[in-house]
Amino acid sequence: MAPSTQSVDRLEALILPHLDDAYTLARYLLRDEHDAQDAVQDAALRAVRYADGFRDGDSRAWFLVIVRNCCLTRRRRQQNEPPMISLLDDAAPLSDSSAADARAIERSDRELLARAVSTLPVEFQEVIVLREIQQLSYSEISDVVGAPIGTVMSRLSRARKRLAVALGRTSQEAG
Repeated sequence: MAPSTQSVDRLEALILPHLDDAYTLARYLLRDEHDAQDAVQDAALRAVRYADGFRDGDSRAWFLVIVRNCCLTRRRRQQNEPPMISLLDDAAPLSDSSAADARAIERSDRELLARAVSTLPVEFQEVIVLREIQQLSYSEISDVVGAPIGTVMSRLSRARKRLAVALGRTSQEAG
């Protein structure tokens, strides 16, 4: 039996606007582009399967919970450590040497940050990505990771301090 147009429209409204956020989270948690794509695809299939169980609320948080769970399941299955991700965009070459220098510095900073984030425990990685990259509120992060807001705030604080140490900065500079 084919899904009705109404149910397809509802699924599109629930999932499609959040695919980029889902991929970003999966990429950070899994540190591999292809694994992240697979995890988001698995999450989308699960979301389709369980869409009837979604009651009005924050569809972004609902979908990111599914993505997070798919990533954690995938990580548990993988025995060896996956390669570190690159946060670099594929960009056109710059002709201006000062702009090229600035781009090289930015690339170096992003690589350094990616390495520092990858050294954090998973529970710290996910809160940093959800807050600093995806701009979720503490309440939304709490929903996604299944932890009280106080725990989310504590994890963020500890993650920021660890990043500051890893990046050779003081806690005040990192805040």
